[in-house]
Amino acid sequence: MIKPFIDFIIAAVLLLITSPVMLVAAIMIKLDSKGPVIFRQERYGKNGVKFSIYKFRTMRTDAPKYGVSPTTSDDPRITRLGRLLRKTSLDELPQLLNIIKGDMSFIGPRPEMKRIVEESYTDLERRRFLVKPGITGLWQVSDVRKEPIHHNLQYDFHYISNVSMKMDIIIIFKTVGVMIKSNTF
Repeated sequence: MIKPFIDFIIAAVLLLITSPVMLVAAIMIKLDSKGPVIFRQERYGKNGVKFSIYKFRTMRTDAPKYGVSPTTSDDPRITRLGRLLRKTSLDELPQLLNIIKGDMSFIGPRPEMKRIVEESYTDLERRRFLVKPGITGLWQVSDVRKEPIHHNLQYDFHYISNVSMKMDIIIIFKTVGVMIKSNTF
């Protein structure tokens, strides 16, 4: 019951603190490539409710909206600035708005793309909808984080079965470590 309140307060504070960075990022995105600053994509959240996830746009506008995620930093779909935003995870900052809106939490299973849910999700996989999706979670701090989320749902199921403040704090610290290593594309 207290987690949504904590998420909201922390997201609001972080939004205020990071707003200058977000403004600079928005201006740089506009100068770097044509298209919108914010990338929106329909995802599934708690109880299977669809919502739009927000990220800074890091890919060219002609890249498929629901295409496979880049697996290397030299993927031609990624813009010049997009490489930096992805490497530093700054592209995720607009998801603070998703937390404030109540669509997401800081910690939880990543929200899955609409296409994957509608084409291949089973009742077992739909268990991920028992909790709010998060910006980070067990899968993101695991050794298999470069593999597709839907191939490693055991991390989400473990989290859902063992949700606790202690686990969330551990995941936050591990997330910081992953961000410092900058192993995203």
